[in-house]
Amino acid sequence: MRKFLNHKTGFRLGINILLLIMISSCQSGEPATRTDTFRSSGESWGIYQLDLKTEKAILIHGAQKGISGLSLDPTGTNLVFSQMTGGDSLEQTEIYKYSLIDQDLVRLTDNTAWDVYPVWSPDGSQILFLSWRESTLDIYQMDANGDNQRLVYDSGFHDADIDWMGEQIVFTSQSRIWIMDSEGNNPRPLTDPPRAGEWGQANLPFGDYDPRLSPDGSKVLYSRMVGDVSPHGNYDLFLIEIEGLNPVNLTETGYTQGLSSWAPSGEEILFIVSAIDDRGVYDLYTMKLNGKESMLKTPEYFPPDFLIHGARYGSEDSTVYFVGQWWEDTPGD
Repeated sequence: MRKFLNHKTGFRLGINILLLIMISSCQSGEPATRTDTFRSSGESWGIYQLDLKTEKAILIHGAQKGISGLSLDPTGTNLVFSQMTGGDSLEQTEIYKYSLIDQDLVRLTDNTAWDVYPVWSPDGSQILFLSWRESTLDIYQMDANGDNQRLVYDSGFHDADIDWMGEQIVFTSQSRIWIMDSEGNNPRPLTDPPRAGEWGQANLPFGDYDPRLSPDGSKVLYSRMVGDVSPHGNYDLFLIEIEGLNPVNLTETGYTQGLSSWAPSGEEILFIVSAIDDRGVYDLYTMKLNGKESMLKTPEYFPPDFLIHGARYGSEDSTVYFVGQWWEDTPGD
């Protein structure tokens, strides 16, 4: 049975990517029986492909530094993500594209700004991303090859957690979920959570984060911080129509959970549980849209020091791409 990590941890949900929260210590426990066929020597981070039916995980891309913000294009052949290059400062985080067909890795941004959280346009020709090039973290756009980088939207506050489906873009700003058209016009708040922006005992303020548009563009899945008993924040998953109507509370566990992804069929969702109370778990779950049939999907052979930080469905409901970290080998930790 996969064990909990016994450590005091700061968790980065991707929700409100304004903050990088570093893990402070770790005690791994006994490793599970497994093979190392999906591990690359000397690299602590990686992007993996997981078959949910066979539980086979394959290393797609390995790196020594942190990876985040994974997104798969509509054809299912190209990934984009952000990765630290060289040092550990935010300004050394750039955006990369990786071809699943020919294994080519291409750097798309190269500057002194913090470039993170890339997502594909519905037709695969454009990439939205976040960049701190001015006084706040704003929403930018570029061609799929990295050309023509330009500002799409600046709310005057830090903007985060973007997603794009059809003619709509959703994002987080001021601890609320917002929606606007694909040209960056007509921005409006979609949610108004209780105590939005209020700081408590957790590492983020109360509010809504990490929106994901459904495949048909009619609904938005998001995470709401409902409590601060845990220093990492207690979150539940919610679903709302794009008109801002009929919010549905899908979970009532209050786990540290988020980074959701819709299955291509639209019938199921995928999400990460980073912590239960103060116990780090970094596990992968799936759940039906009615909030029932929640199932742990982390393979039993993954050891407790292998952490899943974020995941996205592939072009089929049975395929998942995720960011993994081998904690025991992380340089400098």
